Amino acid sequence: MPAYVIVNVHTDHPQEYERYKEMAQETIAQYGGRYIVRGGPFEVLEGSWKPTRIVVVEFPSYEKAHEWWRSAEYAPAKALRQRLSTTDLLIIDGHPTLSS
Repeated sequence: MPAYVIVNVHTDHPQEYERYKEMAQETIAQYGGRYIVRGGPFEVLEGSWKPTRIVVVEFPSYEKAHEWWRSAEYAPAKALRQRLSTTDLLIIDGHPTLSS
């Protein structure tokens, strides 16, 4: 069953953040992930949520998503992201009936 990494990220260093995006993309692919959403316009229709940049990445499984996030390959990119941005990040299982 697929799993999704959902991220809201804000950076005051957009030029430096481009390097993170390149580094992360390479590692995501190594773990079977693919981008579903990568920025773009959005509109909050309800609630008080104030996202800045939304990213959604699909992985083949919850375990693969965790492997990627904890991996040695992603560690340098993660450290760069954590230095350059404020991030909310979660991993969530996909619904089993939606993946068939």
